[in-house]
Amino acid sequence: MSTSAVRLEPRAVEVACGVDTLHVRLADGREVAVALAWFPLLYQASPDARANYRLIGGGVGIHWPEVDEDISVEGLLATH
Repeated sequence: MSTSAVRLEPRAVEVACGVDTLHVRLADGREVAVALAWFPLLYQASPDARANYRLIGGGVGIHWPEVDEDISVEGLLATH
């Protein structure tokens, strides 16, 4: 009998933008913080526009409609 590892996609459950940092809390308890400068559209957006996000794909990505920015959680982890 063989077994194979199940790979679970990381999923965001909460997002917050500070002045210079994007913070993402994942369903497995990890927290990722990255510089907003990596995402120029988001960096230049107003605090209200940054706060207006929605989780997409069950949390595999984050979308900011006012900024038209999409960021995948997997992409955040790959560059972290």
